[in-house]
Amino acid sequence: MPEAFQLAVVSDVHYASPGEQARRGYEARAIPRRLPRLLVQVWRHWIWLRDPLAHNHLLETFCARAGAPDLVVANGDYSCDSAFVGVSDAAACASARHVLETLHAHFPGRLAAVLGDHELGKMSLAGAVGGLRLASWERATGELGLQPFWRLELGPWTLLGVTSTLLALPVLEGETLPAERVQWWALRNAHLREIREALTALAPDRRWLLFCHDPTALSFLAEEPAVQARLATLEATVIGHLHSRLILWQSRWLAGMPEIRGLGAGIRRMSRALRGARSWCPFKVRLCPSLAGSELLKDGGFLRVTLPADARPAHWHKVRLPRTPQPAAR
Repeated sequence: MPEAFQLAVVSDVHYASPGEQARRGYEARAIPRRLPRLLVQVWRHWIWLRDPLAHNHLLETFCARAGAPDLVVANGDYSCDSAFVGVSDAAACASARHVLETLHAHFPGRLAAVLGDHELGKMSLAGAVGGLRLASWERATGELGLQPFWRLELGPWTLLGVTSTLLALPVLEGETLPAERVQWWALRNAHLREIREALTALAPDRRWLLFCHDPTALSFLAEEPAVQARLATLEATVIGHLHSRLILWQSRWLAGMPEIRGLGAGIRRMSRALRGARSWCPFKVRLCPSLAGSELLKDGGFLRVTLPADARPAHWHKVRLPRTPQPAAR
């Protein structure tokens, strides 16, 4: 057995296939009212991400910089989801497929991939376009080969990957199609059973890591007795979704806030998530940034994690990626 196991964690690649590249301005077009549209454009331009379609090259940069780890964990959100319905959209599926095929090619037999919210669909930020689609679930778990739940063993460590969208369904139910809600709840119940069984089967002193794309799910995991019983041996929960430490800090500061209505499904979704954010603390959250990071801080990158073979605490290192312009197409 080696002295330690080396992991590389990448999240929120948000690759844009040619079909998604052709939809430039897709977010603004999905917001019918002028004031919310202007606010979102200001938010994107100065704080979040000015051009979501301009960072495809960072995937190859990650692959080159990651080296030869024992395992690569991709923590969700592989496409730009420019139709807001997940990978049931052909262009978003092409984006996600390219990312997964690239990662498999660079790290054969060493990739574990988590489902993110954009694989399954979500409503636009301040509009009412899109949402979860069962067709996206079927394509993600079938054609793209993404496992909703996985468990891996590395020496004294157990790694679990879960689907945050299923766990956070009480928040997201309003973004599903009415005819599909019963099936979504059935998927959630089955997913929770898998998580309970896996945690119950762990030896009492077994150290474990949780990979969960969207931290909204954590307030619902916190309600599970099987999870509560194992929090003492949890090393960390690796999340994505927030893209930047700026948003993680903001989430902690706004934890417990009331739900906001009247500004669109996306704002309501985020405020409901923040209302439960106080329950994140026992999960020892570690953020894997997006490759591009935020526009304000330009803090994109990925994580290197060292897991000692004697189960001593893990060592965490964020690798920053420079915000370089995307090379011109030839």
